Amino acid sequence: MGRKLRNNAFNDTLNMGSSIGKQLQLVDLQNNRITSENTKPYSTSMANCGSKSCLSAKKLNPQSCDCAYPFEGTLYFRAPLFRELSNADIFHSLEMSLWEKLGLTPGSVSLQNPFFNVDDYLQVHLELFPSAQKSFNRSGIQRIGFFLSNQTYKPPPQFGPYLFIASPYTFLEHGGNRISSTLIIGIAIGCAFLVLVLVGLGIYAVWQKKRAERAIGLSNPFASWAPSGKDSGGAPQLKGARWFSYDELKKCTNNFSESNEVGSGGYGKVYRGMVPSGQVVAIKKAQQGSTQGGLEFKTEIELLSRVHHKNLVGLVGFCFEQGEQMLVYEFMPNGTLRESLSGKSGIHLDWKRRLRIALGSARGLAYLHELANPPIIHRDVKSTNILLDENLTAKVADFGLSKLVSDSAKGHVSTQVKGTLGYLDPEYYMTQQLTEKSDVYSFGVVMLELVSARQPIEKGKYIVREVRLAMDKNDEDQYGLRGIMDPSIKSLANLTGFGRFVELAMRCVEESASDRPTMSEVVKALENILQNDGMSTSSTSASSTATDFGSTKGVSRHPYEDSFPKKCVNNTNAFDYSGGYTLQSKVEPK
Repeated sequence: MGRKLRNNAFNDTLNMGSSIGKQLQLVDLQNNRITSENTKPYSTSMANCGSKSCLSAKKLNPQSCDCAYPFEGTLYFRAPLFRELSNADIFHSLEMSLWEKLGLTPGSVSLQNPFFNVDDYLQVHLELFPSAQKSFNRSGIQRIGFFLSNQTYKPPPQFGPYLFIASPYTFLEHGGNRISSTLIIGIAIGCAFLVLVLVGLGIYAVWQKKRAERAIGLSNPFASWAPSGKDSGGAPQLKGARWFSYDELKKCTNNFSESNEVGSGGYGKVYRGMVPSGQVVAIKKAQQGSTQGGLEFKTEIELLSRVHHKNLVGLVGFCFEQGEQMLVYEFMPNGTLRESLSGKSGIHLDWKRRLRIALGSARGLAYLHELANPPIIHRDVKSTNILLDENLTAKVADFGLSKLVSDSAKGHVSTQVKGTLGYLDPEYYMTQQLTEKSDVYSFGVVMLELVSARQPIEKGKYIVREVRLAMDKNDEDQYGLRGIMDPSIKSLANLTGFGRFVELAMRCVEESASDRPTMSEVVKALENILQNDGMSTSSTSASSTATDFGSTKGVSRHPYEDSFPKKCVNNTNAFDYSGGYTLQSKVEPK
């Protein structure tokens, strides 16, 4: 047990008296103006470090006042049960817990600068000092690192789940003979300088080459497809995707008229059209003269042209001509899941429809993770990227940020952090190592949206934390979530498998990726929920008859339930079809 009294204005003589409790082992009085002290009989366990300071990477050990090399890192507490940071007793309990459970000397733990960061995590800088040496040995660092990084250490309950990011640690080399020969040192310095010059020249050459390739890729994402430099001549004949000329798509949309515009976003605008085969399509057109989304444009063509599943939005074709970048998709008349949950689309989603939408979306992602070759990580799973067809079948869309997992042995892709705040896997954000479990986390957030109809971050509250705090397993009907549930479903008498659905969602958003299920396990769990109630596990989410779907009581009629016109000209029906292509609140690398 210790007390920190550093950085005060104490002066004259320090008299510790003789009535201090036996548990007190440390008094830190650094940076005061004390001229003398009377610490008997506590001289063996009390320390007044005075104005002592350390050089280099060493820091002052608060337990012994000696300079030492601490093991440092940052603790991120995702859901602490308190908000008041001025209560020293709370943090003192954390210090005591750390030195007791990590086998350190009392007083050898230092917590500094606690604050709530932009992700609303409690962030605390941690310093652990060695007990009797100047530095830790390798086995000591490995032991402490294992306890903290693998969640073996459990903090006091009020701090909740945490993540520890360690700083690099420099080990002191002991023993050995030093060679002080001036000649050898001179040769070594000369050789090192020569190697550095050669390495620098090599790095500069590689950097220049990559910079040139990046510039070409940004200005012309098809450069690798068209060595001749022509727009469309080098574009490959991709399986299942047809190349459209600019004039074809211009004619189909009546010169991209406003009457056929069905949505817009950061990438550009989306138009409804009918290709010569009679198929109604959604045409995603990039902003004129803008390179925004150029790489995403090429990625989406390459991925969607070779993945085919009933729960993935199908790519009909593309156009890269006259400076235009366009993608042609199958048309999804019922818009995005987000629009239906918000009531914008006018479609009522009862609980069984929501279960089938979750199952369909999960099947699409499981296909990407396990059946695509090589596997694909979507990287931007969210409710605006889940589209609904005429039967309310869910289809995953927008592969502009997707990544291939080409090295199956490695298990992850080290990449810049991209995604949408609220859905972003915190472990991926911290480590920049993308895995299939990052999609699982995002899907778990979508499942909580299906329960609450709320956006992930709303009025400063994060849905994952709100559900975790409100959950009550003793409430068999609503699991303690009545105050969070979507009003349109919480009044229903029988919510099939509601508790198991919530439990599954919370498993998906576990702090550690290793604790989350795979997408195929999520699919099986959702199928079991539906089968246990005798429902079909078909991911088609509409009611059994078209009449029932079209006559949902208490809900306004969907404006695009009617069939589309034979010819794609001047149709005044319009609908805010985002197509899931708006990239909102993108997280870029720091």
